[in-house]
Amino acid sequence: MTTSLPEAGRLHRTSHAIEVAAPAGVVYGLIADAAKWPLYFPPNVHVERLAFDGVHEHLAIWATANGRTTSWTSRRTLDAAARRIEFRQEVPAAPLSAMTGTWAVEALGAERSRLTLLHEFSVAGDRAEDVAWVNRATDTNSRAELGNIARLGERWGRLDALVMSFEDTVHVAAPPAAVHAFLEKVEEWPELLPHVSRLDVTQEGPVQVMSMDTLTADGSAHTTDSVRVCFPEAGRIVYKQTRTPALMEAHTGSWTVTGDAHGTVATARHSVVLREDNITAVLGEDADLRSARAYVRTALGRNSTATLTYAKRYAESLQ
Repeated sequence: MTTSLPEAGRLHRTSHAIEVAAPAGVVYGLIADAAKWPLYFPPNVHVERLAFDGVHEHLAIWATANGRTTSWTSRRTLDAAARRIEFRQEVPAAPLSAMTGTWAVEALGAERSRLTLLHEFSVAGDRAEDVAWVNRATDTNSRAELGNIARLGERWGRLDALVMSFEDTVHVAAPPAAVHAFLEKVEEWPELLPHVSRLDVTQEGPVQVMSMDTLTADGSAHTTDSVRVCFPEAGRIVYKQTRTPALMEAHTGSWTVTGDAHGTVATARHSVVLREDNITAVLGEDADLRSARAYVRTALGRNSTATLTYAKRYAESLQ
């Protein structure tokens, strides 16, 4: 699946490829839609599109690499006709000094294709340990990304049923800053939220890495791990669960607060890829995708609405 190519001076190259049981156009669509990468690519936490003219795209990306969360901005050029995307990290994450690459999709027939991911990078000072770190991160993340695209591609005809997004909203008679403060200070949630029994968090800059035990409606608990990126000036927190409950392959979401000194609209949004092979084990032999969608919608909506309701009480109590 991976081949290391000879170095050209301080330029290092890697190549990863995988065959996907899906039409080339479907595969290209998955890699072209960068906003959904956190849902489709295990290493990606959050992607923001800063600009796009239909061909040239400017992205801000947060992702895990070798166990830590890094961020960078990237420029992409999309060629839908050739099913090819070229990218360049505009502000690379340390220890990189430059990173470019290419996504290329080749049709192998009507229902099968090959996806190739190429990287070229250089490291400041070309220190062997830094080159090894980048090689390891690139190899691990590329394998995870291509592997998950292959798994999604195999089910491309059912993706509309497996992927779901929804949101819940609460109106608050208090300024947005007070609501955002409640949502950002997750270390206080076990004391403030009845459905959170444990929460451990570490924070570096805007990034929070957390592990949480949440109580379900029947009193049982499940553990989730998440990475959150906080944007207090925008009144927004985005997150990705890196350890999900059994019914979900992937779960991303956001908390958003908008308004003025007289009131706030607080919204919790979720996007999920269902884990189809666990449905009957979790929900019983008669369960299907429809019942799984309803169960996940209810469970996630219940907890996030409860969190927003307590945020409302907290913010309004300060008035």
